[in-house]
Amino acid sequence: MSGMPEPLGSLCLVLHGHLPYVLHHGTYPHGEAWLYEAAAETYLPLLGLIDEVAKNHARPALTIGLTPVLLEQLAHERFKTGFVAYLNERIDRAAHDRREFESSNDPDFAPLAIRWEKWYGQALEHFEQIGRDLPAEFAARWRDGLISVLTSNATHAYMPLLLNDESIRAQLACGTETSYRHLGGRSRGMWLPECAYRPTWDNWVPPVLYNDARYRVGLESFIAGAGLNHFFVDTHMIGGGQPIGTMEHGKFRAVNDALVHWDGRRGWNSPLDPVGVVSEPGPPGVYAFARHPRVSEQVWSSIIGYPGSGEYLEFHRKHGDRGLRYHRVTSHAVPLHEKRPYVPADIEPKLYEHSQHFCSIVRETLSEYRAQTGRSGVVVAPFDAELFGHWWFEGQQFLRNVILTLAYDKTVTLMTSEQVLDQGQPDKVMRLPEGSWGEGGHHGVWLNDRTRWIWEVEYRSESRMQHLLRDLPWRTNEAVRGMLQRAGRELLLLQASDWPFVIRSGGAVDYGTSRFAGHSTRFDRLTSIAEMLATGASLGAIEKSEIDEADLHDSIFPEIKLEWWG
Repeated sequence: MSGMPEPLGSLCLVLHGHLPYVLHHGTYPHGEAWLYEAAAETYLPLLGLIDEVAKNHARPALTIGLTPVLLEQLAHERFKTGFVAYLNERIDRAAHDRREFESSNDPDFAPLAIRWEKWYGQALEHFEQIGRDLPAEFAARWRDGLISVLTSNATHAYMPLLLNDESIRAQLACGTETSYRHLGGRSRGMWLPECAYRPTWDNWVPPVLYNDARYRVGLESFIAGAGLNHFFVDTHMIGGGQPIGTMEHGKFRAVNDALVHWDGRRGWNSPLDPVGVVSEPGPPGVYAFARHPRVSEQVWSSIIGYPGSGEYLEFHRKHGDRGLRYHRVTSHAVPLHEKRPYVPADIEPKLYEHSQHFCSIVRETLSEYRAQTGRSGVVVAPFDAELFGHWWFEGQQFLRNVILTLAYDKTVTLMTSEQVLDQGQPDKVMRLPEGSWGEGGHHGVWLNDRTRWIWEVEYRSESRMQHLLRDLPWRTNEAVRGMLQRAGRELLLLQASDWPFVIRSGGAVDYGTSRFAGHSTRFDRLTSIAEMLATGASLGAIEKSEIDEADLHDSIFPEIKLEWWG
């Protein structure tokens, strides 16, 4: 029909939900408070956002990553009771603030305290209405086709630097099984922790401790082996990728540089198309989606990003110790003590402005790609889920506006990553470089002079696990099996990329150091106890106490299978 706008392509909004294992490991400022804050400000409101969009007869089409270690925590009784206590404490604090502001006749802050009291009260009511079961609610919306859910490896391990292939397989096996146990469905995509990838290398040399070159298979092989078919990378991974071939009618066709140059309308090295990922020429088993920089920076950039607008709630200024927030951003140039009071009435106009600007950038990006290549592009905008609601309090309202705007747009289609692949197999096949989303695009955020010791300990732990699985009678001795299962749990936990990250960033150096050291110490003690049991020795009070401590602090992944490391 003449006059109808031309479809340009699609937008894939990806929210990566993850927190390291913090239950039974401290409360504030580092520990369980992280989880409770994220649940109150991001995960629980996200369910409300999905439902609100659906009630408006639109499909949210969000691709939501829920890491296995996060799912384990959200399903844990410790979280459920602790979260209720947290919400009640927030309600009481808001009421205390209200009385304080009213007694001082403060016209700006008393209404905001009332607003917080109501907000946390509604969160508590919502949590009770869903039976305190956040994973089940996300699973239900997945079954209803409103969203798709990504899995990940078990504890957000930084896979390119793991020493042994067995550790990669164990992380992925534990991760996929944990996601299935909580969600009742098999995810087809995964969030690659830290967007960190490594292709096949014939002579990979461990960066610490060992100097022997070894053959390492590309991560795409392990991902495919875990039953998954796509993941996400940062922009430069596609931009710096090597074209290997094309897929035409299900058949692979190799390409060379001359053909790539001639085939300019294929969109090579553009983040606007997913690509098949291989290390050697051949048909791909998995596909990679790349973050689009221009679209994503509208939200996360510290210079032009929407959350920095003066009207929005200031994250860093709180009223008293562990208090609530009552001030607006005002300006980046203004110190915290000069921030102005928050004005809720100013928010909706600004959200409308920003959401419409974001949608226009998406349309413009897709239109330019269509003009250059004649192809329908896929804009991928991946973010940490906690950005929306937690760091940027109004962020979920922004998402609602974007989704509802594009739900009725004839030029841009909201799609999950699974939908994109269901529409048709990507026709470009590439070898991606090694790298991550971190500074410099490589591994330096996680492996550096401040964290080198972590990787030395981690490599020794991996090697010890392989040695004991080979030499101890765990297949016939239940006591040995149980102890090595506990050790395997500690190995998974010490491999979390979060520990070197918070040490390198300076955000929680002591906490990251103590957490890694604690898991590595428990791993050493539990493996030593396994060796004792293998000799038939009886355990003393100290060994029993150490086992009890491990069971108490690290009650996660209850169904550890040693075969994962086989």
